[in-house]
Amino acid sequence: MENLPVIVKTGEFYRAVSRISEKLPGLKRQTIGRRLEDVVLSLLECQVMAKNAPRANTAPYLLKACALCEMAMFHLRILAAENLANPTTIQQLQAELLEIGRELGGWRKYAQGR
Repeated sequence: MENLPVIVKTGEFYRAVSRISEKLPGLKRQTIGRRLEDVVLSLLECQVMAKNAPRANTAPYLLKACALCEMAMFHLRILAAENLANPTTIQQLQAELLEIGRELGGWRKYAQGR
């Protein structure tokens, strides 16, 4: 079964986040790094569930995925505010996450029949 482009982008996003998380100092790696990774993995899980759910059941998964996107953005802002990662890298990740959010929003509108 072929993955949707948004799922592929989210998988690539997770790999980038994982590389940043590995470089964080010990306590920050165990707190903000782990939370960010968990949120992105949950985002990926919701996307896969939405892809495989009957159309009538897709919207709730996509709604949760959109909320998880916002949470991931919040975690990236914390990394930037505390200077825990390269600012350019954080900006690139934020741009990627915005694109993922746009795609999810479009998918959600389609699933809701609007």
